[in-house]
Parts: sequence; structure tokens; C-alpha cells
Amino acid sequence: MDITLWDFAALALAAALVGFSKTAISGANTVSLAVFAAVLPARESTGVLLPVLITGDVLAVLTYRRHAHWPTLGRLFPAVAAGVVVGTLFLVWADDAVVRISIGAILLLMAGVTAWRRRGVEPAGPTAAATRAARVKAGSYGVLGGFTTMVANAGGPVMSLYLLSAGFRKLSFLGTSAWFFLIVNVGKVPFSAGLGLIDGHSLLLDAALAPFVVPGALIGKACVARINQRVFETLVLVATVVGGLDLLLS
Repeated sequence: MDITLWDFAALALAAALVGFSKTAISGANTVSLAVFAAVLPARESTGVLLPVLITGDVLAVLTYRRHAHWPTLGRLFPAVAAGVVVGTLFLVWADDAVVRISIGAILLLMAGVTAWRRRGVEPAGPTAAATRAARVKAGSYGVLGGFTTMVANAGGPVMSLYLLSAGFRKLSFLGTSAWFFLIVNVGKVPFSAGLGLIDGHSLLLDAALAPFVVPGALIGKACVARINQRVFETLVLVATVVGGLDLLLS
């Protein structure tokens, strides 16, 4: 990879934003995705970004490890695994333009659905119908999350929307998200390596970028305590919409 000093500076800032997004505003790393895709060949950029994301996931788990909701993770993982497989098959034949348009449209659609649901009134208590609906929702978001995270490392906004729609508060949101993406991203490594997206050259670049994730994560941890729940939810939605528009228009 032919990386100039300015290219590396842009990638370093994007890596710092990954750290911030993992410990503060999940979904904000769609900006990092766009930067990596602009500096590097779009397809190869997903392989370079994945170890950077895993670095941020480790830091997020160390910060919020006690706040995860494991029953939610248990409901999501089977559907996510199916989505990862579908995403891998999709990558075999889809070009960058198809990938970007597909994911951008999905993110904008889900942001609209989540914003609409937030205006409604949640059921007073658990019912059989509500339980079935929750399972369907977890399956739908899980498949889309697995698909988007495999093809473009863009699963953050999808899962953020799911956790918001499920009523998670800040710390539970961040703890559940942290464990979810650490497990999913580590699980994606063999698929990405098999597609030739991760190799020795990409790992050398990752080794240089990983240290920049740390200050971003520390800044995010300091900021999240100062953000109230309503502002937190709004920022997550805004980050999702910005990421979706960027993918559609770039």
C-alpha cells in the first residue's frame, strides 16, 4: 500500500474516532469507515479497519464489561452468524458501489423506523405477542447487523438502533455493544483473511494505527458521563443518518 504522510494522518484520526465511538457514541465510527475507504481501496480498507475496530472493542470491554445484558446477546448471535455468512457470499460478487448503496439504504431505513418507534408508547407489560415481536425484531436486526458488519464493518449503527429500540440505558447500551462487537469482529477475522482482505501488509499498517485508538477511547470514556440519555440517543441516531448518507452519496 502506497501511504503518504497525509494519508496516514487521516487514518490515525479515523482510528482515534474508532476509540471514541466504542466508549461514547456508538455508530460514530461510520465516519472512520468513510475515511478508510477514501484513503485506501474500498474493498481492502475493510480488512485494514477490522483489527483497528477489535482494538477499540477490547478497550470498550475493559471499560464497560460489567454492564452487558447477556440474554440480549444470546438472542442476537444466531441471527448475526447467518448475516455474516450471507455477507461473505455477497462480497464474493458485489462491487463497492453495490455494497455502499445497499448498506446506506438499510441504515437510513432503520434510523427512520427507530425514530418513529420512539414516538410511540411501549406496551405496559410482557405478552405472548410482544415476546414473539421481540424475537422477530432481534432476528431481523441480527441478520442485518451480521451482513453489514461483514461487508463494510458498518454493523455499529444497525445494532445501535436495535439497542435503542429495546430501551437500553447508556451503560447497558455500551456494555452490551462492547461485548457484542468484540465477539463478532474476532469471529469475522477468518472470513476476511479467507477473502484476502487481511494479510501481512495490512497487519503492519494496523500495528501503526492501533496506538491511536487509545486516546480516542479515553476521551470517549470521559465524555459519556457528561451526556444525558436523551442527547445520547439523539447523537446515536444522527451518527447513523450521517453514515448512511455518506455511504449513499460517496
